[in-house]
Amino acid sequence: MASSWISDLFSLLFVGSYWLLGDTSPKAASSSDQLSSPEFAHSIRIDGDIILGGLFPVHSRGERGLPCGELKKEKGIHRLEAMLFAIDLINKDSELLPNVTLGARILDTCSRDTYALEQSLTFVQALIERDGSDVRCANGEPPIFAKPDKVVGVIGASASSVSIMVANILRLFKIPQISYASTAPELSDNTRYDFFSRVVPPDSYQAQAMLDIVTALGWNFVSTLASEGNYGESGVEAFIQTSRETGGVCIAQSLKIPREPRPGEFDKIVLRLLETPNARAVIMFANEDDIRRILDAAKRNNLTGHFLWVGSDSWGSKISPVVHQERVAEGAITILPKRASVDAFDRYFKSRSLSNNRRNVWFAEFWEENFVCKLGMHGKRPGSPKKCTGLEKVGRDSTYEQEGKVQFVMDAVYAMAHALHSMHRQLCSGAPGLCPRMANIDGKELLAHIRSVNFNGSAGTPVIFNENGDAPGRYDIFQYQINNYSVAEYKVIGHWTNQLNLDLDSLQWTTGSLAHPASVCSLPCQTGERKKVVKGVPCCWHCERCEGYHYQSTEFTCNLCPYEQRPNYNRTGCQSIPIIKLEWDSPWALFPVFISVLGIIATTFVIATFIRYNDTPIVRAAGREMSYVLLTGIFLCYIATFPMIAAPDVVVCSFRRIFLGLGMSISYAALLTKTNRIHRIFEQGKKAVTAPKFISPASQLVITFSLISVQLFGILVWFGADPPHTFVDYGEQRTQDPRNARGVLKCDISDLSLICSLGYSILLMVTCTVYAIKTRSVPETFNEAKPIGFTMYTTCIIWLAFIPIFFGTAQSAEREELCFLLLWALEAY
Repeated sequence: MASSWISDLFSLLFVGSYWLLGDTSPKAASSSDQLSSPEFAHSIRIDGDIILGGLFPVHSRGERGLPCGELKKEKGIHRLEAMLFAIDLINKDSELLPNVTLGARILDTCSRDTYALEQSLTFVQALIERDGSDVRCANGEPPIFAKPDKVVGVIGASASSVSIMVANILRLFKIPQISYASTAPELSDNTRYDFFSRVVPPDSYQAQAMLDIVTALGWNFVSTLASEGNYGESGVEAFIQTSRETGGVCIAQSLKIPREPRPGEFDKIVLRLLETPNARAVIMFANEDDIRRILDAAKRNNLTGHFLWVGSDSWGSKISPVVHQERVAEGAITILPKRASVDAFDRYFKSRSLSNNRRNVWFAEFWEENFVCKLGMHGKRPGSPKKCTGLEKVGRDSTYEQEGKVQFVMDAVYAMAHALHSMHRQLCSGAPGLCPRMANIDGKELLAHIRSVNFNGSAGTPVIFNENGDAPGRYDIFQYQINNYSVAEYKVIGHWTNQLNLDLDSLQWTTGSLAHPASVCSLPCQTGERKKVVKGVPCCWHCERCEGYHYQSTEFTCNLCPYEQRPNYNRTGCQSIPIIKLEWDSPWALFPVFISVLGIIATTFVIATFIRYNDTPIVRAAGREMSYVLLTGIFLCYIATFPMIAAPDVVVCSFRRIFLGLGMSISYAALLTKTNRIHRIFEQGKKAVTAPKFISPASQLVITFSLISVQLFGILVWFGADPPHTFVDYGEQRTQDPRNARGVLKCDISDLSLICSLGYSILLMVTCTVYAIKTRSVPETFNEAKPIGFTMYTTCIIWLAFIPIFFGTAQSAEREELCFLLLWALEAY
């Protein structure tokens, strides 16, 4: 307790003299004399065997022509102190650079590239020879120039624009540079920035990670928003380039935030983003001030919940952009290089006070800003309501949270130290201290050692560089969520290390809602629909259904199904068209079968009657032999019904060919023989009394079977030339609606074959009709002549109606077969 009281009393006494006496600590004595000079008024100088440069944005960009503005407590002081802390640790380390002390020359970039370039000239002063030949002192002596410190390597800068500007001059003097925060892809160009390295991954990795996130969420139509400058513009360009190479994600709009935005500029940007309402996802590469003002503009325009923000590492897990704008930022997905809080730095920084940290020339200003107080009459907060006591404590009397890039600053310093250690081992062969060969360190040789380092950094992750000086891409992915207790926080939802690992179940878009919102130009097409892409915008399309017999073969095309197939129910493929045939239980079959059965019964009854009364005068007078032939033909006509209805196969098709014209040929041959016999009898009677030849029953049978044999011979030729087989006819019932399409199983009987088969029967029928006409006036004792004539007239009418109907119209198998059956039934009648 006593020692603590004495320490507090010393701090209290020290405050009053801080600004008046300057730094009088022994270690800083070598630089205290020069701190008051203009040359070192805005820099930190720490002596050492090897001097490292440092570039930090201690102050923000100044306004109204001033180079520097307000102090940056976290990005400036935290990072600067991280470098000092890392140097302290290395100097105390007995294994890393033993007996070699690291010094530092740290400059303030004021977050401005041109100002940083002016400041960084300090690093190359020792490499520029001063010409004093034209300069003489008052006493005539030549001038003596103070030898500046030689900086062997530079840690920084923070902003990519600053690093690019500084890298251009450092490479001229071969001074290696390791950045802890610059992520612009442009800096990966090893031909232009060959002496530049960084311990943070470039935005090209970040752009790939963000693209993977967008793709995983199913978003294919997004807008981009960038702050003007290298970081924002290069980041967006990397995202756009990656999305083009990968495909699948289209850019609706690509907007830029000016460096000096006019009043109302952010409202205009938000309204422009709203011009493509389907592109709800907004990819942001912007600084935290611009992020905060964009969120505020969205809130003012009542667009809370509309935009789906995807922020780069400049947003990360920072609180400042979302303060008082929690609802409009809810659901934002942000990305941040994988990092860890360095506990040792927290203990170090919380122990810093005005008494033990005089080497940091900006620490007093930080003290005033951090504790909102004023340090004596020379304090930089003239309007502060209270004076600093010096008893304040970081983390106790003010909020404290370690700045996110502290780890990377320490890793950058350690990377330089490991490279120097490797170089020392190589050049000095293990000798303690600096050997003569390291008196003048060659920057190109040091760069080779930097690119070869491989050690575990302050967060336990490997620190390595590729051939372009880039660190590997390792990112944590956050989502800004508001829980049921209305507490907003960043929640880790995944990580990215060369590939994405995202926990989709942990996403939350509005309080309590797990449904993923959409950011697409066009909704996905339904199954059976193809995409008709809008020209120039591959993510926008119209959906067109595959019509008719087409199916969806790919996402963008419809193809025609094979002739024997039709599209399936959802038109994603083809399936076989159902094959039909005339079924026995079909109404089209029942009616002909009924008629045929009646005809068969009637014909059988007549045959049985003729057989029973075979020797009676009536049967003999009717010409029983020819009557049996005629009844046989009629019977075959009725029997032909059943092969026509039966399912087609080789046997059934064979019977169809046989019965197709045989029954009618037998019937017409018998009738023709009868009418011819009657005609010859009466014609012969006109000439002579003798009876004509070949009128006996045996002769009649010979003539009849001779006529029938012609039909049988034609059938045999048909069988030999074209053996019977079946086929499926898909053309008859190929309707406009594929669902109604059917294939008809048929016997392969062509129209020509059909005409030839029936043609002979028609020839017999016509000839028989001619003889019926000639015998129409015979005596009534030959009473069969008139019925034969009537039958032939009727048959001719039926055939005249049948032929154009059958050959002139497209018919189904059922109607075709029914037509044949009715024809045969009427003829039999």
